[in-house]
Amino acid sequence: MSEQILLTGVIPSHANGKRLDQALAELFPDYSRSRLKNWITDGSVTIDGQVVDRPREKVLTGMEIQVDAEIEEEQRYSAQPIDLNIVYEDDHILIINKPAGLVVHPGAGKPDGTLLNALLHYHPPIDQVPRAGIVHRLDKDTTGLMVVAKTIPAQTYLVAAMQGREITREYEAVCNGAMTAGGLVDEPIGRHATKRTHMAVVNSGRPAVTHYRVSERFRAHTHLRLRLETGRTHQIRVHMAHIRHPLVGDLTYGGRPRPPQQASAELLQTLQGFKRQALHAARLSLHHPITGEWLSWDAPTPPDFVELLAQLRRDRQAHPHD
Repeated sequence: MSEQILLTGVIPSHANGKRLDQALAELFPDYSRSRLKNWITDGSVTIDGQVVDRPREKVLTGMEIQVDAEIEEEQRYSAQPIDLNIVYEDDHILIINKPAGLVVHPGAGKPDGTLLNALLHYHPPIDQVPRAGIVHRLDKDTTGLMVVAKTIPAQTYLVAAMQGREITREYEAVCNGAMTAGGLVDEPIGRHATKRTHMAVVNSGRPAVTHYRVSERFRAHTHLRLRLETGRTHQIRVHMAHIRHPLVGDLTYGGRPRPPQQASAELLQTLQGFKRQALHAARLSLHHPITGEWLSWDAPTPPDFVELLAQLRRDRQAHPHD
């Protein structure tokens, strides 16, 4: 199924001489540039009644534009009744606190049972929005806050805000090693040369910047607060491993258990039993896509993370001079 839309407009004087795709982005800001470009190339756009299929075509003041196109529903994904922890909701956005173990988007080896399937069930009209409104992702075993757009205008705004680094995402993590101070990692991230499911710091990668500060130090671990400037796949996990402080539980990037000397049986059990990366998206802040109001949400630290911190504190108290 699909929705047929008809858009009309006239090229304003300030867009005289611009490319068609640029002019359409100004005329119809509710739609993404990539979507508009696709509509041009598939023949859905006319100028003064003539089909123009070249995005680079120059336009002149007063030209009449018409877009007669279809928005495809993402019906290839099924709606499934999966519980969602909704922190905030209005007519335009959802803020969700994602649990560990929930995959965000269907993919190879995981065709359903994802956040996307849950969103289609919870709010059926979201099937009109690309990717069911998902603007950014969290790894399967990372917990915490995500924003989801319920409408195309909201998604268009949020995607641009994410690309423009206007959405603040703060995380907490526990890493291996006792760090002495915070800092930042500014290293490009791309696909690993030989392990195709892994990411890595590579010269040919995309720019990636992670800020981190120390919240609490333990004998052989550190509780961190981190802020992303960019949103690369596995960014925090890769950057922390790169500076030799991989996250606790992150076996993919070297975070195997590294207990301090003379650790208690309880701490050993907690470290060995922590089967996911110790990473939680704790705070999300953004301008509302419609009202412009600056909003911020916090997600409580999940129970397994709380228990990990408690065991590390007990270990520090038991060995005050280490």
